[in-house]
Formats: sequence, C-alpha cells, structure tokens
Amino acid sequence: MNITILDGYYMNPGDLSWEGFESVGNVTVYETTKTEDVIPRCLDAEAVLTNKVPFTRETMERLPKLRYIGVTATGYNIIDTKAASEMGINVTNVPEYSTEGVAESVFAHILEFTQRTADLAEDVRKGKWAESGHFSYFPYPLEELHGKTMGIVGMGHIGMRTAEIASAFGMAVIYNSRSPKPEAEEKGFKAVDLKTLFSSSDFISLHVPLTPETENMINGESLSLMKPTAILINTARGGLVDEEALATAIMEKRLKGAGLDVLREEPPVHGSPLIGLRECIITPHTAWSAKETRQRLMNNALENLVSFMIGTPKNIVR
Repeated sequence: MNITILDGYYMNPGDLSWEGFESVGNVTVYETTKTEDVIPRCLDAEAVLTNKVPFTRETMERLPKLRYIGVTATGYNIIDTKAASEMGINVTNVPEYSTEGVAESVFAHILEFTQRTADLAEDVRKGKWAESGHFSYFPYPLEELHGKTMGIVGMGHIGMRTAEIASAFGMAVIYNSRSPKPEAEEKGFKAVDLKTLFSSSDFISLHVPLTPETENMINGESLSLMKPTAILINTARGGLVDEEALATAIMEKRLKGAGLDVLREEPPVHGSPLIGLRECIITPHTAWSAKETRQRLMNNALENLVSFMIGTPKNIVR
C-alpha cells in the first residue's frame, strides 16, 4: 500500500520513528503540505494521513486511488466526510489520545497564576531575592487551590480527567455538560447551568468542541457573570473565546486573568489583543504535544490504518 503523510512534523518532529508505518506499506512523509501540493503528492496514494491539511470533494475526486484518510487528531472537520462516504473513502480519527497531556496543561496554566513559579524564578535570576535581605522573598500574592471551585465546561474524557485532578488538589468541582454524566456525579462533581458555573467558579476550564453553538461562548455577557478574581483556561479551541471581549475584561480588571493554549488565529500572524497582557499566559498550542502524547497518537493512527487494511476498520467517522 502507498501511504502518504502530509504534515508529519506535527506528530513526529524527529523524536519518534515512522518504522511502524514503514512495516505496512511504502511511506512518503512530508513535514508540511500546502493546499496546492495535495494533489501531486497524493496521486499514487491509497492511504493518506493528515492533521490539518483539508480534503474537499474536489480534492478527493482528483485522487482515484485514494481509499483511506486517517486524521491524526480527534477533530475531523477538515474532511468533507459526506463526499468521502459517497466515494467509498474510509475516514478515521484518533479519539482520546491527548487526555492526560491536555488535563496536565490546564494545571500548568493554573499553577502559574497561583504559585507564580516562573515570575519568582526570574526575580531570583535578576538578584531581587539577594537584594531583599530576607530568607523568604514573596513579592507576589500566592494562593492555594484547596477549597477553590473549579468549573468545567464540557465533561468528556479531558473534562473528566481535569475534574479528577482538581479534586485531588482539594477543589470543589462543578460542571456543565450537554448530556447526563452519572459517573461525574458518582465522583462528587456537581452539574450546574452555565450561568451558575460562570458566576460561582474560581477557575473555569473549557473542554467543548468548536461548533456554531459554542463559538464565542466566552463573550461580554458570560464574562460579566464571572468573579473579578476568576481565571479562565482554554486548551480546547480558540474560537470559543471572543478575544476582544476577554482582553477588555482583563484590562478593566473584571477578570483576574486567562491561561490560553489556543487562539482564534494560529499562529497569530495578525496579532491578538491578548498578546502582551501581563495577566494572560499564552502557550503555542502545545497541550497535546508531549512526546508520550504524540507517541500514543502515532500508535493509534497506525492501529486505525492496519485495522482498515485487514478489513476491520475502527474509529470510522464517515
């Protein structure tokens, strides 16, 4: 089988091995691929792996050998799945691979606000501790998580894992979900409506997909409900947040801050009103990218492909 990997850099920037894929077919790996290069690069491919390179009906119609598209992510909105289904092309995704990494990233952001580790370490490097004359130097107010309330929007696998970690810190957990989550209730997590969640939480973490219903769910109205001491965390999708409204709320001190791993535009070549705000910690969409997480992604993507090859396809999304 001829296998083309169109944007392999994101799954494997060089610290993993393509050996598993090479054992099941003739593999061609491209670090990244522009839209105009998809057709020439995939003409002989029976199977294609893509993370962010889109496949439209027109593209698939021009690839007569194509039988399989493996999306190396959970979201698969880059694929016209209706067209793929009509053309007999199997489309798979990789669910749940990033649960641990993303949940841990949520708390990396939270702890930067509560323990100020990076700021304190920088002060030590600059000699401020030595200049203070005190054995303990604490220029910033620090906080414990114990006893605080964590609000989770979206109680899927990542939301649930985030809730479990919050509970381990001694936090109370409230959540909002589109469907009943009896397992969450069994763990002592309380389901509430969004208004209650926004107004009651000390920390709010977003774990919902980007849909027409969730786009800009964090806006002027929802921000007005939040405590001025609250922290917003978004490791899901940038489009969930109205960035102008969030920047205004932070600058006007109606919200303490935000920890974001995603922005509306990635990379933010046209800028963002949030970049440069001292109370906004932004990481470059890396919550999913720990080596262990990417190895899990690669293993599952290979398993999807092999399952398709032996006639027992799994994780089909068409």
